[in-house]
Amino acid sequence: MKNHHVNILLVEDDENLGFMLQDYLQMEGYQVTLKKDGRSGLQALKEQKYDLCILDVMLPIQDGFSMALEIRQTYSDIPFIFLTAKALEEDRIKGLRLGADDYITKPFSTEELKLRLENILKRRGPADTITQQEEYDIGNYTFDFANQVLKLQKEEKRLTKKEAQLLRLLCQNMNTLVRRETALTAIWGADDYFMGRSMDVYIAKLRRYLNADPRVTITNVHGTGFKLEVE
Repeated sequence: MKNHHVNILLVEDDENLGFMLQDYLQMEGYQVTLKKDGRSGLQALKEQKYDLCILDVMLPIQDGFSMALEIRQTYSDIPFIFLTAKALEEDRIKGLRLGADDYITKPFSTEELKLRLENILKRRGPADTITQQEEYDIGNYTFDFANQVLKLQKEEKRLTKKEAQLLRLLCQNMNTLVRRETALTAIWGADDYFMGRSMDVYIAKLRRYLNADPRVTITNVHGTGFKLEVE
């Protein structure tokens, strides 16, 4: 089946909902591990690699928010979705500040969950690709992420950590839109006005670093995000 290489960790303490979601996602071709509390969920992350996590917010022993904080600190590239019965705006904001890629309020349809999963995986790529690929070709440039170096023939430009992280995110989604909120939560850890202004400065710097090759552009999609385009 088309999703058989995608490994999902589902942490949900409602047995009926947990088993239903596990069965549905497995029928869609995903590999799904079901855990019922945050502590066992974190232990599962230590034991194998996952491409995406689905976390209930209200979990026993360790809640979804504190679990997400540990995921972001230790497994920074794993995307995750919050499931919650709460529709409060402050909870949604808290979840997004913790780096959530999406936030779904119960009740929801399985089709909606499926589409949101597909969008995130399409945008982020499998975990093995994210963690293992260290070099990217960008037109005439070579980007060495591990050493934070952008190379053009014999010239090398040393990048800062955030410049390298932002350029890698653009490379992982080359010729595809990267939404502003995705970049901000993944790299800055929160989506707010001041961090957004900071990101705009970094985008401008990356444009200057790449301007020696006219085939390479970083396009600003107004109010939505950015796109690294390579002819």
